[in-house]
Amino acid sequence: MSTKSAAVEKIATIHQVEGFDPSTLTVEYTDLNNNGEKRMRLPVMAQLAWFRLVYPEGKIPVTVTPVKDYYVAHARVYRNFADPPEHFLAEATASRAFDPNNPSVSPREWAQTAAIGIALRNAGFGLQFHAAGDGFDQAAAHEIGTPKSESDSETPAPVSENTGETDPNPAPQTELKQSAPEELSPEDAFEAALKIPCPITRYSGKTLGDLLREGETDALVWVANKFPGDTNIAAAAKLICEKSLEVAS
Repeated sequence: MSTKSAAVEKIATIHQVEGFDPSTLTVEYTDLNNNGEKRMRLPVMAQLAWFRLVYPEGKIPVTVTPVKDYYVAHARVYRNFADPPEHFLAEATASRAFDPNNPSVSPREWAQTAAIGIALRNAGFGLQFHAAGDGFDQAAAHEIGTPKSESDSETPAPVSENTGETDPNPAPQTELKQSAPEELSPEDAFEAALKIPCPITRYSGKTLGDLLREGETDALVWVANKFPGDTNIAAAAKLICEKSLEVAS
């Protein structure tokens, strides 16, 4: 057996549960960003079921923050519901905006489900597969910049993850901070940006606002101009930097 094959087999033993084979729950999707390569992904619903088998008393709190015309969700995975906030197994941040090509997708729930799926994968639930994901189903309103009707009081079912693939089984609701103004003022956008978790590992657990308050301006500038990940997080950092310069002048 080659070293690579041995490594792959070893990864497959992470979070093993007797009688449960997560590979039987994977679905095939076409990676449009990689010459149409066929890949396998594990839906978020399957990830959650697997997580409950391993950690029946675990929890996955999620917060969702509106920033300009998109939502930023942050999820943390805990082995036990009694674990203190700083004792998490893994975490992830994801942002989503309204997609006119997929009008059935709620950007708030899309961001939430993406954060849950990525956090679970970071915790080892799906590392054997290329990506985790969930899908879109019923039509959802354009939730940012479009007034919501009074009848739109129920929270849409969670949908989609970072692959943008379709899956008929939405992930169940977790702890969610419902905060979705129809349109943010510059002041509200700034306050929302301050609450976004910092993506730099060194500052894990801190928000962009914490960096500003603690004088970590170099880190803020780096996120604003050089962060290679989510462009929306970079935009939030840039907004904070610009606002800070206005106040200073």
